[in-house]
Amino acid sequence: MALNLEAKKVVVEQVNSLANSAISVGVAEYRGLTVGQMTMLRASALDADVSLRVVKNSLAKLALNETTCECVLPVLSGPVILGFSQEDPGAVARVFNDFVKDNEDLVVKGLGVSGEFVDADQLKRIADLPTKDQAISMVMALMLAPVEKLARTLNEVPTKVTRVVSAVAQQKQ
Repeated sequence: MALNLEAKKVVVEQVNSLANSAISVGVAEYRGLTVGQMTMLRASALDADVSLRVVKNSLAKLALNETTCECVLPVLSGPVILGFSQEDPGAVARVFNDFVKDNEDLVVKGLGVSGEFVDADQLKRIADLPTKDQAISMVMALMLAPVEKLARTLNEVPTKVTRVVSAVAQQKQ
């Protein structure tokens, strides 16, 4: 269905808004996917807080121009789907990586993470980045280890003092 000029302007504005607030963007060719497979991809993206958009390449180029997502412009060719993540840099990569495992027809063309282009062959590396919650729990675990060690050490002091006092008392008897 052809879009009139006003509808095209709205699409460009919507995609530009997504791109301006996105931390990462992914580009994948969806040629050969069924409607059911596309629905599954959209559902998994929705669960991961990733916004997916199928947009004509000419409109996508206009929308992504002069944003941090413009690094993916060279790979915009063919029927592509754009994935945007506003919070987690690895979210788009995880969605695409998980989907590709069961659906080889989705061909990831590249990713843009904080304005830097990442080739599709690095998809798994980006997908393996920890989520925000995982990163926070890792930092907390690192922070708690010294505190736990200190607590154990301080707990040992009264025990050792008690043993010394007991030993001295036994010696005097």
